[in-house]
Amino acid sequence: MPRRPIAVFAIAPWAFTGVFPPDVLLRLHRVVDADSRMTLTSFDASFDGSDAATALGRAEILITGWGCPRIDASVLATAPGLRAVVHAAGTVKSIVDPVVFERGIVVSSAAQANAVPVADYTVAALVLGAKRAFSRARHYADGRDPAMWRPGPDTGLHDCTVGVIGASRVGRLVLHRLRAFDVRVLLYDPTLTPGEAALLGAELVDVDELCRRSDLVTVHAPALTETHHLLDRRRLGLLPDRTLLINTARGSLVDTEALTEECVSGRISAVLDVTDPEPLPPGHPLLGLPNVLITPHLAGAQGRELRELGEFAVTEIERFVAGHPLRGQVLFEQLPYTA
Repeated sequence: MPRRPIAVFAIAPWAFTGVFPPDVLLRLHRVVDADSRMTLTSFDASFDGSDAATALGRAEILITGWGCPRIDASVLATAPGLRAVVHAAGTVKSIVDPVVFERGIVVSSAAQANAVPVADYTVAALVLGAKRAFSRARHYADGRDPAMWRPGPDTGLHDCTVGVIGASRVGRLVLHRLRAFDVRVLLYDPTLTPGEAALLGAELVDVDELCRRSDLVTVHAPALTETHHLLDRRRLGLLPDRTLLINTARGSLVDTEALTEECVSGRISAVLDVTDPEPLPPGHPLLGLPNVLITPHLAGAQGRELRELGEFAVTEIERFVAGHPLRGQVLFEQLPYTA
């Protein structure tokens, strides 16, 4: 029987429990030798008398997740046999130093699995937001007569124009889900051609046109220098009255001060799972507005959804051990454009 590669976990204990339930761990242990009692959250600290350097010195596969420290040259110096980093979460940008790629170490991420609940959250927000559910719920909770609410003819998702900013993993899943609705879809993504956008069921437009024509706008672009405040004061001003803005990507894509002014005026509404800063300071105007719903970065995998990340990671490890291409492989040239 061939020797199983040695794997080491670098993930916060709270995340480990949800991402790797017993049945997923059992499947993992069939292909690697991994001590599930050791989940490193520091590459300098010791764990039950076994220091991180000793564990890393034996590691061939590093299984990472939320709570993993950054993997840099000093870490790699203690892990001469490391061949793969398999991340059982989303982005690897904050934990994987470029030197990892320079060393020829394979990097994989479960970002595709984590994108699924984000897309589901987004579509739910589109449906409820178009229904004015959040404002109406606040109106009802305040003890006001529901019969006095006038939803208006533009309430509901039917026959809306939805603007999608970014054909990222999440963006593409949202585009696919929108095919089930009677909506027109506009897409902004500078990396696509009109033909490629059409195959995704959308009309390719620039950001300004998307803002002018959309009843609902949902943001799925990465946080880059060129996307900082992509929705700035001028572009937010282009949105038609009663537009709903949804952001499940990164808070820095939207100018918070300008958005606050627009929402305080009641001209537009927002569903924000991310903000800039994050979290917003106590007492921030956006937190108390009836036309704004803010959630604490919960659109990604939560609770029973976490196991999907572990299952994806185990599948990647199975493929790696068998010598097959990885479905979640992250290439160095992709790193600057990931979330």
